[in-house]
Amino acid sequence: MENEVVWKGRKYVQRRKKKKEKEDALTREIRLTVETGKVVFGFRRAVLNALFGKAKAFVVAANVPQEMKDEVVRYARLSSLPVIEFKGTSLELGSVCGKPFPVAVLSVFDPGTSKLLEMAGE
Repeated sequence: MENEVVWKGRKYVQRRKKKKEKEDALTREIRLTVETGKVVFGFRRAVLNALFGKAKAFVVAANVPQEMKDEVVRYARLSSLPVIEFKGTSLELGSVCGKPFPVAVLSVFDPGTSKLLEMAGE
């Protein structure tokens, strides 16, 4: 369960997410891919992997600059690879991946036990 910081008067209080607050399917599959599969973080490496067609899919954060996103999408189309847009920011994508830094683009080489590639085909 993740914590959320809430302002209570003069101090910040961390509140745990309730069991009813479920994470969406894409977030769960990305987390599972990072834990059980093989992924690479970063825009430059994603462009190279898309150009050579080594990766199987790409996950792009919603707040990535448009020219960066266009470049990843263009090279992915040349290699006929799917690009999944993550609805959250790059900081949230980094948090989902378990990293303490923002992740703009995630290259997926092996999805492991997740169904991320099936979700990309939808």
